[in-house]
Parts: sequence; C-alpha cells; structure tokens
Amino acid sequence: MVPLLILLLGGLITLPARSQENTTPSLNQLVLNTMRTMPTGGGYSAGSTATGALRNAVQLHEETLAVDAFHAIPSYCSGATYLVFLKVIASLQSEHRISLPPSTLEALLPKGQPDGTGIWGRWNANGPGTARLFAELNLGENFSDLAQARPGDFLKIWWTDSIGSSEHGHSVIFIGTESRGGIPYLSYWSSNVPGGFGIKAVPLSRIHRMLFSRLENPGLLANTGSIPPSDHYLYSLQTRSSTSSEMEQLCSVKE
Repeated sequence: MVPLLILLLGGLITLPARSQENTTPSLNQLVLNTMRTMPTGGGYSAGSTATGALRNAVQLHEETLAVDAFHAIPSYCSGATYLVFLKVIASLQSEHRISLPPSTLEALLPKGQPDGTGIWGRWNANGPGTARLFAELNLGENFSDLAQARPGDFLKIWWTDSIGSSEHGHSVIFIGTESRGGIPYLSYWSSNVPGGFGIKAVPLSRIHRMLFSRLENPGLLANTGSIPPSDHYLYSLQTRSSTSSEMEQLCSVKE
C-alpha cells in the first residue's frame, strides 16, 4: 500500500501506510487511526470561542462518551490532542476493551477547568500536563529520549528552556522524524498556527525539550476518583517556573 501523503503549509509529510502499522503497539496504532478521523484545518485560536467549541464537541449520551471533533472549530493544541485521547477512550469502551464508571466519564468532560484541576485541567496545564496525569494514574510511561519514541505517542514540545508560567510549548502527537537536505526534522499532528488541525514538521534544532507520554493502561482512568481534585504542582505553574529535575521526578520520567 502506498504511504499516505498529507500536504500542509507547503510541507509534504509521509505517514506510515496502514499495512505497515502492525509493527506499532495496538494503542499507538489506535491513536494514529483516530488522528486520521479528525478534521483538517478549521483555524487556530486559544480564546474563549475555541474553549466553548471544545466543550460542545464532547458530550455524555446514556453513559457513553460521544466526541464530535467537527464541532471543535477553531481549535488549539491541547484541545486537539485531548479530543484524540477522548476518542481513543470512547473507542476502547465501545469495543468493551475497558470499562469506566459514569463518574469517570463525567470527569473526562472538558468544562473549562483551571490548570491542574480535574482531568482536562491537568491535560491543558502549563508544563507537563499530560505527563503528570499519566504518572498520577499510571496510564503509561513518560520519557524524553527521542530514540524511544513511536508514532502515536503523545508529546509535549518546548520551544524555549522555560517550564511553567513563562514557557512556550506545544501539545502534539508524534509522527516521526525525517531528513530534509541533511537537516533532521520532527513531524507531528496537532492544532497548529495558523491553520488548525493538521500535520506539521519542524527542524529538531528548534526544539529545546521534549516529553513523550505513551498510553498503555487506559482502563486505569477508572481510578480518577483516587487522585486529588486539583494537582498542586500543575496549578502552581500558572505563576511560577519549574526545573527539569522537579518535572522529571513528579512525572516519573523514565531514564
């Protein structure tokens, strides 16, 4: 099968052909397949309109999580990756691969929770929001070594050295690496400036820090009630900076 080619912002990115994905762990493959069902474009916005659209895109119907990403336009990066995460969880539940109580499904809804509060508030927080959530619930491993990365891993990119209130980062799904004219590039999917949903590639030299989160134990979301309503560390990053060592310790980052 010919690899899927996607043209975005003047760059041509190659996704693995579906026939080649049997080498990818099943949950990573599900993330990639779910990513392919997402809208393209729609525009990027980090304002209240995009947050309201995200809320409208996720509903509970008779104790079933219903995600319609086409309502989430315009969008922003953390909202885009969270929608893929929720669609994966909904697929696993519909296939009876995991069982989640109504309280967990309710907790998954993005309702504009502040940074560090609830599931969405953790995912959307400054710093290592997704990685902190994964560590708290043991949803999967967190690591920073690009050599260990697999397509379909969730990834936080930092464009500067700062972690926290003054950071400049991006929540994405890792696609792969490639060479362009001898220059290494990293490709990813997210909601990107200015176009919105889609795939983009950037030179690795632009990236100051990466933190990957691999979904491995989604059924442990059932333990959502066991973690504090608000995570003090993530909440604090609204007004302060963190060190890499503090982040790695609190996120159980794999050496």
